[in-house]
Amino acid sequence: MPDSRQIAAEINRLVSYLVETGLADDQRFALQKTVDGNLHEVTFQGSEHVPFALRNRPYEEIYQHLMQQRAYNVKMLDGALIQMMYTFGGEGLRRHRLAFFSAPHLEDFQNEPEIYLDDELYADVVAKSVVSFPLRFDYHDGQGGEELVHPKAHLTLGQYRNCRIPVTAPMSPFWFMDFVLRNFYHTAFQKFADRLPRQSDNFAPSIRQEEQAIVHLSIPEGVIP
Repeated sequence: MPDSRQIAAEINRLVSYLVETGLADDQRFALQKTVDGNLHEVTFQGSEHVPFALRNRPYEEIYQHLMQQRAYNVKMLDGALIQMMYTFGGEGLRRHRLAFFSAPHLEDFQNEPEIYLDDELYADVVAKSVVSFPLRFDYHDGQGGEELVHPKAHLTLGQYRNCRIPVTAPMSPFWFMDFVLRNFYHTAFQKFADRLPRQSDNFAPSIRQEEQAIVHLSIPEGVIP
């Protein structure tokens, strides 16, 4: 399984790739720090503002706070914010938070619509039917006490407090960015996820038998060839 050093290096390779492809508008690379003597965090400058996203506030207010404080690894060209945070301790991964906050509005579109209208990538972003919402992949090795209620690894959609869709294992930065790019940034001519810097190791499965019996998400065991 990967350690904190490998995860930090993987995040930085992915961030560099987003910059090179022109998908990143602003970025903060991963940094490592030790907390409480024996926990090793992979985080980013400004991460102290992340808890604001868990407050009972309108989504637009949460997004604006995170954006103004630059509380992200990457701000995408369409305004979406990406956060990747991991904590290691003892024998391995303790928890992670991988979040995607889509932009609730596009002020730049009002001033420079040609940036979007001339590029197929943004056709979906400006569609009137699109609803902005966040998604988050969480992992916590201390969860899992009550069957089907607190999966160790889970997906939360739209900030719903009790939305915890089971996931088979903790998610690496590679698979998180693959998920984001394939589902929100692929076009008929641009397949950005296909050129992502490859990773070597995955985390061990954490899903329980009861969770496998219901609808859940599966993390691939290997890397796409």
